[in-house]
Amino acid sequence: MKSVSIKDIASQVGVSTTTVSFVLNGKAKEKRISEDLKNEILKIAEKLNYRPNQVARGLRTGQTHTLGLLIEDISNPFFANLAKVVEEEADRSGYTVMFCSTENNENRASSLLSILKHRQMDGFLITPTPGMEEDIRSLYDDGRPLVLIDRYFPGLNTSYVTVDNFKGSFDGTSYLLSRGCQRVGLITSGSEQVQMQSRFNGYKEAIEGQGKAFDPSLVLKISFEIGHDEAVNKISEFVKTIKPDALFCTTNYLGIYALESIRVNGLSLPADMGMVCFDDHDLFRLGSPAVSVIAQPIAQLGKQAVMLLLEQLQHKGPDQVSSKIILEPSLVRRDT
Repeated sequence: MKSVSIKDIASQVGVSTTTVSFVLNGKAKEKRISEDLKNEILKIAEKLNYRPNQVARGLRTGQTHTLGLLIEDISNPFFANLAKVVEEEADRSGYTVMFCSTENNENRASSLLSILKHRQMDGFLITPTPGMEEDIRSLYDDGRPLVLIDRYFPGLNTSYVTVDNFKGSFDGTSYLLSRGCQRVGLITSGSEQVQMQSRFNGYKEAIEGQGKAFDPSLVLKISFEIGHDEAVNKISEFVKTIKPDALFCTTNYLGIYALESIRVNGLSLPADMGMVCFDDHDLFRLGSPAVSVIAQPIAQLGKQAVMLLLEQLQHKGPDQVSSKIILEPSLVRRDT
């Protein structure tokens, strides 16, 4: 179906395309266009279901009222819920959100960011992948409004909103130790990004804070790229050979893999093993037994990120002194 143009509206009203353009861009009063004619043009535009070409409009005005959101994986409930909050908050301020999943792949992320830039996004909200530092630096140096979410690059002075990942892991591990667990295994990703390193450090300090020696054999790293079956098999073998009496998982998808692995080994929670996962999930909340988690304040993350980006948009670029917001996660005690 052919899209409606300004020319179509002008033809029906019997005026020039310039007059229609003035009205649709809110310049009727400035150009001394009568109220009756303005209302007639708006009525016809609504009747024809006119939608402006945001890219073309952006070239004329420098604004498309569209924000680009790059997240790791839209199928992950954490990122899906985050995207929903961002979309709702942006909509309240008259912005549309175009979002993409990077799948934690540097090349894919760089390509998607290039597409969003070409489509004239007014600003960017990004959960960056490893190796994306130069892309972010280029955006910042170009004066493009941007806010990083969930993670950041310590070497870049960009605005970001994240949680206290160290505290979350420290609290989760300490909780398992307080329940009498002696050998708490860590299931984590192979990522060297700041949020995962902080979660590792929180786990390690909680262990050492109890007067225990850190045991590297109790740490299993699962690469983001490997498939479901391989990940479950690796955790199953880890549980069988290393014999931890509890697991602390640093992401919700790793927690789900761990639950499957525990079942494969014929074990049960909490009788045979304790468990806490960083990030919540419906399976953890509704399952029996329900899994204890470190819950992230997703609504606050999304709202704060959009707020920072809108502030930058008002100032036409990144803040001279970037804002760094660190929110508190919370330990949700359940059956495990």
